[in-house]
Amino acid sequence: MSFYLRRPGLVLSVAVVAFVLLCAVAPTLFTGQDPLAGVPAERLQGPSARHLFGTDETGRDVFTRVVHGSALSLQATVLAVLVALVIGAGLGLLAGSRGGWVDSLVMRVVDVLQAVPAILLSLALVTALGFGTTNVAIAVGVANVATFARLTRAEVLRVRTGAYVEAARASGVRWSGVLTRHVLPNAVGPVLVLATLTFGTAVLEVSALSFLGYGATPPTPEWGSLVAGGRNFLATAWWMTTFPGLTVAAVVLATNRISRALDNERTPE
Repeated sequence: MSFYLRRPGLVLSVAVVAFVLLCAVAPTLFTGQDPLAGVPAERLQGPSARHLFGTDETGRDVFTRVVHGSALSLQATVLAVLVALVIGAGLGLLAGSRGGWVDSLVMRVVDVLQAVPAILLSLALVTALGFGTTNVAIAVGVANVATFARLTRAEVLRVRTGAYVEAARASGVRWSGVLTRHVLPNAVGPVLVLATLTFGTAVLEVSALSFLGYGATPPTPEWGSLVAGGRNFLATAWWMTTFPGLTVAAVVLATNRISRALDNERTPE
């Protein structure tokens, strides 16, 4: 109990992320309404007991659309993080373990990726790949590859100089065995912390591309498209943009708090 009292922010952050994940997996637990069906007689109604987040210009319940939109938004975010993690960690592992010209070549590719702002690179990639949630996720993932590659390479270079790695090599263990048994388990911690932090960044980037119209085709709900749909009604129906935007902000802040806690546990003061 004392742990929870000392870290109420962390507990709240975990609760927010758990709630959003549950919304994505089982939205009908929180709302029984159809996110695509509107009631014209109830259009542009403010927040109330019947409509927690109000209604939009066609009478659709905004809370229902936010809850159902969490599925697509989080699917795209998870896919983006996985793409960045797998490709970036693979490149970093290759560069750190092989060294020489392989290291130089991989790092020059990473330098090129890192020279372009992530959101601009995402825009360029999604324009080339085409519209859709999956393409948005791939674009965001590739745009974040460089960070994972650099961190993984740095951790591999740090771990491979350890005495236990040298001892394993001296005892005749193959380099592939050293990588899987000693290097990777001791280098993966910071990479997982980065993946948690990148989750929040990816939520923002996926929502930004969805806001610009690159995500799912309307009227399919996505957090970014919900914010975009309400921007023309800010003066008369502020809730259409405010509540989806607050949802994005809450998820980003919660994942950042969790990643900071994980980093503190890994490197205690």
